[in-house]
Amino acid sequence: MRTYLFGTGIVGVIVNGVALLRGLRDREPFTWRTALAWLSWGIALVLAVGAIVDVRRATRGIPIAEDSPVAGKEAKLSKGHVPR
Repeated sequence: MRTYLFGTGIVGVIVNGVALLRGLRDREPFTWRTALAWLSWGIALVLAVGAIVDVRRATRGIPIAEDSPVAGKEAKLSKGHVPR
């Protein structure tokens, strides 16, 4: 589990989320740029979680989608894993 939580995608999402929250504390008006920043943060969060799910599935030998960043690396990731 530690491998997933300290991945670069999740760390980046957390850092960006903290920066966005600090921007809200400064009592700045909520503009369209702020809305786009939050939308971008949400998309990055979904992509980071999706990558974690794909890596976990690949290590367990479960098929993943061909458009996944880890597609084609399933054999390398599942090396040493004993299915239950």
